[in-house]
Amino acid sequence: MSFERITEEEGSYRHLEKMSVHEILTFINHEDQRVPNAVAKAIPQIEKLTSAVSQKMLDGGRLFYIGAGTSGRLGILDASEIPPTFGMPYGLIVGIIAGGEEAIQRPIENAEDDKEQGWSDLQQHMADENDIVIGIAASGTTPYVIGALEKCKAANIKTGCVTCNPGSPLAAVSDYPVEVIVGPEFVTGSTRMKSGTAQKLVLNMISTTAMIQFGRVEDNKMVNMQLTNSKLIDRGTKMVMSGTGISDYAKAKEMLLKYGSVKKAIEQFR
Repeated sequence: MSFERITEEEGSYRHLEKMSVHEILTFINHEDQRVPNAVAKAIPQIEKLTSAVSQKMLDGGRLFYIGAGTSGRLGILDASEIPPTFGMPYGLIVGIIAGGEEAIQRPIENAEDDKEQGWSDLQQHMADENDIVIGIAASGTTPYVIGALEKCKAANIKTGCVTCNPGSPLAAVSDYPVEVIVGPEFVTGSTRMKSGTAQKLVLNMISTTAMIQFGRVEDNKMVNMQLTNSKLIDRGTKMVMSGTGISDYAKAKEMLLKYGSVKKAIEQFR
């Protein structure tokens, strides 16, 4: 398959600076509507990657996301939300970004061009063949990510990727490539827009499905969420009431706080 750098092609809309605010918002929204359809077309690829992720995690392995810039930040975002949402330990899903923690808020010059550093960063976490690594790069050409996945392959570590160009170098070194082709951006080359949205949707799908497979969701409820604020305690209390038939809010809340999770509170009641 030939490599098309679609993410760098000129967008359909010209002279954006002459548009009204309403026009800009309307046209951005029009382009954004293309994203879910592109993700839907990639579901067979997403399914293969998600199944591999779920199996690795069920077998005791970890999931690593690795990327640069917006892609790296999206991986960190998804990883950081797993413990509070599903009550999983920190370190089970790990986000790594080129340039380290400082790059989460500020671009680090040339960090994404270092082909050796991605593997070095993975090794700080002692990644091995029990784990799975997903490279995230809209372009599919980021040296930091490609280099990391090449070293993973040599170390017998399974890999996947999420990219927005077809037939990319990144996909070529991935065991489970996911290509979500959203087309040129509204602002030419600004992959924080449609491409970033597509990547976020795919990461949501992968991690949420893995957590459901892991038994961290019952019915459609976050029964293992961390009780870190009053909103979540209130939500959890109502879930305990629903799951046990207890009508007394105070009693349900007391049980929830005593046992530390909705799941444990309901199990103790039964």
